[in-house]
Amino acid sequence: MCGDEAQSLSRRTLLGVATAALATVALPSVADAATARRRIPLDRISIQLYSLRSLLQNDPEGTLSALADIGYRKVELAGTYGRSATEFRAILDRCHLQASSTHVGIDGDLNQIIADAKILGNSLANVPYAKFDTIAEWEAFAGRVNTAAAAFRKAGIPLGYHNHAHEFAPIGGVLPYDVLTAKTDKRLVHLEIDLFWAVTGGADPVELFRRNFPRVTQYHVKDMTADGQMTDPGTGVINFPRIFAASCHNIGEYIVEHDQPTDPLNTAKVGFEYLRTVRF
Repeated sequence: MCGDEAQSLSRRTLLGVATAALATVALPSVADAATARRRIPLDRISIQLYSLRSLLQNDPEGTLSALADIGYRKVELAGTYGRSATEFRAILDRCHLQASSTHVGIDGDLNQIIADAKILGNSLANVPYAKFDTIAEWEAFAGRVNTAAAAFRKAGIPLGYHNHAHEFAPIGGVLPYDVLTAKTDKRLVHLEIDLFWAVTGGADPVELFRRNFPRVTQYHVKDMTADGQMTDPGTGVINFPRIFAASCHNIGEYIVEHDQPTDPLNTAKVGFEYLRTVRF
């Protein structure tokens, strides 16, 4: 999320994007294409509803029904758009959609946040965003994530963390992402890797997956143009087949997202069709 980051890439960040792209963008060879057989099961394809926030505020039922018509059976929440958890769950049920995952804050009333997650039927939850100026603050935040994750785990809902690009920018020579992964309990806190923001930050998603195995269980799938802008899945230069082939044995959800789509439902359709048809 936080689409303003995509609009303000610095020269240094763009250089990092170019470097990461060398590892993630190369097109598959003819031999690779000939031997690619794996696919993403339909029940692992989801969409982050933040991508459709402009539509959901005024017409949640029509928007969710349209997603179901596209073929989605799962969604990831980012709020309930003025509806209570009970009201939004009823809409999801009428549209035959499961809110299998959600983005939540952890600084409010955890008991109420967890209660709403249970009403909504969430199986996973993720902290969507954090940003601090010092490593000490990142360490303190990791402690709060551990505390929240323990409470979520008691409710049967594992808690994870969703990255942006800034976690891969060093502070005093230390990466905040390394602090998060080292200081959070790997038995409690999983990782939801946003592939666009990871590449934007200069990270290789395959290396992130391998270094943090088996904690990476979800991907946000959004693509990148050659000049570093966000675009719909499958329409840019990120080599998703390479990433998926290296990690498919541990990824439970591939979640379509675009932070600032010009046509949200078209993004949803393009993303679903790409994930449904991609082979690796």
